[in-house]
Parts: sequence; structure tokens; C-alpha cells
Amino acid sequence: MRVLREPAADSPRARALTIGNFDGVHLGHQAMLTRLCSAAEHRGLVPAVLTFEPHPREFFARLQGKPELAPARINGLRDKLDALRGAGVREVFVKRFDARLAAMPASAFIHDLLVRELDTRWLLVGDDFRFGAKRQGDVDMLREEGPFAVESMDSITDRDGLRISSTDVRHALAQGDLDRVADLLGRRYAMSGHVVHGLKLGRQLGYPTLNLRVPDRCTALSGIFAVQVHGMGAQPLPGVASLGVRPTVTDAGRVLLEVHLLDFTGDAYGKLVRVEFLKKLRDEAKFPDLATLTAAIADDERQARAFFAAGHLEQANLATSATDRI
Repeated sequence: MRVLREPAADSPRARALTIGNFDGVHLGHQAMLTRLCSAAEHRGLVPAVLTFEPHPREFFARLQGKPELAPARINGLRDKLDALRGAGVREVFVKRFDARLAAMPASAFIHDLLVRELDTRWLLVGDDFRFGAKRQGDVDMLREEGPFAVESMDSITDRDGLRISSTDVRHALAQGDLDRVADLLGRRYAMSGHVVHGLKLGRQLGYPTLNLRVPDRCTALSGIFAVQVHGMGAQPLPGVASLGVRPTVTDAGRVLLEVHLLDFTGDAYGKLVRVEFLKKLRDEAKFPDLATLTAAIADDERQARAFFAAGHLEQANLATSATDRI
């Protein structure tokens, strides 16, 4: 899969395209991508996605001086691209969402971006898709002005008939309801990143950790979790993870993912790993001293070991192999 800011000179032309933020690449998104790839294959086109960075709502929240109004991200760009690749997409255009794009008239969005720049021949959008300055463009305008075939897709619903959306995923993450998140995503929630050096505090306390930087605004989930880590060998390894700002230590404020692997010794620095969240053990908490923190970590490890001793790592692996499309 090619990831581009602008079409390259050697890019294949004539694309089947879909447009969206695809935050989380949940089951609704996956249904759209399946339809995209099917239509592209049938028409001899390249299945491509146009997405935006930053999220348009982030841009407008900063413009208003209210960054807190921007939604927390479900995944960083790396994980989103991995999910798009796994769905069969061959090209992803990551368009910078800035003042110029925000002010682009809807007609220019069609003719300058979709036609001239991306050579769109077939377009798939959601039934509520809006575009252009002040969201003036809609599906009817695409059909009237676009020299390409346009197909719209209704929202995908869950087993209870409720619409699946990124908002629902964020809410379930905020509640720590990882089973509900897995139902919405079609796979276990995970974060990936390179292992970096930290303060080595965990090692001093007897619980060495893998430290991963969390992409900006990936703050929908926080707490202490039983996890499994991919990328450290042929099989995933069990562990206990802390995701949050570490309020007990001095550099609190920056979100960090720390994973203590159970019964593992070795050097992991620089490795690209994927941390899959299986069960929330507790909320993040501020402790009065390091001794109390250490006792809490020991209890977290006991809970995680009991969770895995009950066979949940095996079950999680089976679920991952059945549903994980990344």
C-alpha cells in the first residue's frame, strides 16, 4: 500500500475512492472498504482512500481556541494505515486539513481535488457525507457535478440495530468496556509503537516496562490493563499495562503506555510492538508515595496473572486470529 500526501508521478491512475477520517476503522468503515475494493476490482480501478490530518474537528477546535472540543482519537495514524492496508486498500492520500482546504468551495473540491488531482472514476461515501466550505456539498451535488459514478452507503448497525460510529467506540473506550469496543471494531483494541527509553522507574521498583509513546490525542482509554504484546516473538506475550499520565511520578502530563511483560527478560528497545488490550483492571490513581505505588503494581500483576491463568490469553489469541484484519 502506498501512503502519499500528493499523487506521485508514477502513481497508478483511475481510482475508486472513498473519503473519511476512518478513526478506529470500525465495522462500519470495514463494510465501506469491502465495497470499495469489490467495485475497484470489478471496474479495473485502484482502491484508494482520501483521509485528513489533522481531523477536521481538531482543526476547527483549535481555530476557535477550544482544543478541548476536539474528539479523542481512537488510533494514531500508523494503526489507522495498518487497518486500511489489511482491508485491501492500495493507496491512501493523507491530505493536510488546513485553512486552505477548509475554505475550498464544494465545486472546487469535486473538480480540482477529486477529478484533476485524484482522477476519481468511482466514488463511495456515507449517506450523510458533507464537504467543501461550510459543508455546502452533499451526495446530490456529487452526482450532479461529478464526472464519476457515485454510490452512497447507509450506516452499518450492530446486532441491536444501533448505528456503529467512531463516537460509540470512543464512549466504550472511555467506559473501559473492551468487549463492547471489540464488538464495534471486529477485533481487540490495540496500540502500536516503537519501544523507547523511559525513566527506568519501573526497573527500580522491580517491574521493568516497555515504554511506548502515545500518538497525540489518543486519550479515549486510560487505566491499568491485562494485555498481550505482539512483535516480541512468534507468539504474543502476556503483560500488565498502564496507559495514562502517571500522576504519582514527576513527569505527569504526557500520556505514556508502559507494559510490564510477565516472566520476560531481554532487550526490547527499538522494537515495533503492538499492545492488545484484553481487560481493564482498574482506573489510574495517584498514590502518596512509591511504596504504595509498588504495592498497587504488585496487586495489578496478581490480577493479570489470575486473568491469564484462567485461559484468557488463549481465548484472546483465538479471537484475534478470527477477527483481526490488521
